[in-house]
Amino acid sequence: MTALTDRGSEFSALLVEVFRLNGLLLAAGDELAAPAGLTSARWQVLGVVDHGPSTVAQVARTMGLTRQAVRQTANSLVGEGMLEFVDDPRDRRARLLALTPPGRTALREVERRQAEWADDVGARIPLAELRAVTGTLRDLGDLLDHR
Repeated sequence: MTALTDRGSEFSALLVEVFRLNGLLLAAGDELAAPAGLTSARWQVLGVVDHGPSTVAQVARTMGLTRQAVRQTANSLVGEGMLEFVDDPRDRRARLLALTPPGRTALREVERRQAEWADDVGARIPLAELRAVTGTLRDLGDLLDHR
């Protein structure tokens, strides 16, 4: 095994915690989304499209996922009437995903539940610590995004 510097070792420990936290957050997201008939993945897609009609590729880029994964989720949401494909006036070959009223209703239900949950969890950690962690994670994301 290659020896790490102290900073490399600490960064590696951070990665393990981020991976563990990611799993816990996805499980919590699934729990929050389930009453609305959603999963974390479906909630994320609806959340991106809520900002405006988007192509599958745009949603994938925003979420950091493959187009294939987003297409599968989007097709499922279209099949259930939560999203619809609409023509893209800027590109005749591309179709845009748009929220339908049932999709918007489901998303708002999850957002309401998530807000209550976030307030509850956030109340247990000092605000200065939350801001510091958020800033550090944002900085790490920017660093890795520009590699």
